[in-house]
This record gives sequence, C-alpha cells and structure tokens, in this order.
Amino acid sequence: MYAISLGDDGAQLRPLEPWQADELLAHMDRGRDFIGRYIGLPDRVTDLASSRAFLIDYAEKAATDTARIYGIWLDGTLLGGVLFRTMNIEQGTAEAGCWLEPAGIGKGLVTRATRVIIDWAVRERGVHRVEWQVAAENEASIAVARRLGMTRDGVLRESYLHKGKRHDIEIWSVLAREWQQA
Repeated sequence: MYAISLGDDGAQLRPLEPWQADELLAHMDRGRDFIGRYIGLPDRVTDLASSRAFLIDYAEKAATDTARIYGIWLDGTLLGGVLFRTMNIEQGTAEAGCWLEPAGIGKGLVTRATRVIIDWAVRERGVHRVEWQVAAENEASIAVARRLGMTRDGVLRESYLHKGKRHDIEIWSVLAREWQQA
C-alpha cells in the first residue's frame, strides 16, 4: 500500500480499505461525538460489521470510479480522513469532504490532505469542479474551504436534517483553472 507524506510531522495520507475496518471503528469510537456534530458518518460506523460494510461500499465505488476515501494517520494512528463522496469523471465534477477526531485538531491535517486529493483529481483525472458542502455552523470546515482557495457559491437553506435539526448547507467550490493558477 502506498502512503503520501503530508509534511515534516510524519502525517500520512493513505487509502482507507476494508481490511482496516477495525482501525476505522476504533477511530470512530474515540471521536464519535465530535465527528458526528455535523455529519452522519459515526451513525453509519457503529460496529465492526458496519465499519467493514462502509469501507467495502467505498472500495466498490473506487472500482467504478465514482468515489474515493483516504485516511489521515499521524504517529501510526488514524485521526481522520478525506474523501470524494461523489465523482463524475464524465461531467468533470467531484464533491470532497472530511472528518477528524479531536486529537487531530489544529495541525492542518485536513487542509493538507484535501489539497493532495484535489490536486490529483484536477491534474490526473481531469476534474473541472470540486465542491465542498458544509453545515453553515461548521466554522472549522469553512476555514478549510477558504484555505484551499474555494469560492462560496451559496447556501441551501435548511436542506440537511441531522440529529433532528435542519442545517443550512454552504456550497463552496474550486474550478480546475483556479486550482492550477494557485
């Protein structure tokens, strides 16, 4: 398996694969409440079987070139991840996303990892537009979009129901020409 260095601190970006289901579950258990504030991932990964099923689903999507998922490791511990939740190579679009447990906060891990996957999508796969959807209250994720040079396209008002509450979702994006110029 390959690993991509994310900098001098030893952080690595690697594919997150079905055989790592136990590691993903342990990671979710450490950060479940924090990770689940704005996204439903911890609700999907609740035991070893659901963790494996989640990763198999992404492995199948990677095989059909419609999504990708990567883990972020620091000092040998899975602390978070980035993904292309959707990819439509024919249309040249992809939706990137992320999650992180508390131990990974403040290290720039998500920004560095997302930069790697966007660069790959634009330069290697010919993706024209990468989108970032984020709950309007999720200031940390919005800060990542800004650091990546994304533009706020708009708000989908009360479009996401999560934990019984409707959230506004901000749509951010970067186009290939903007990415390459930066």
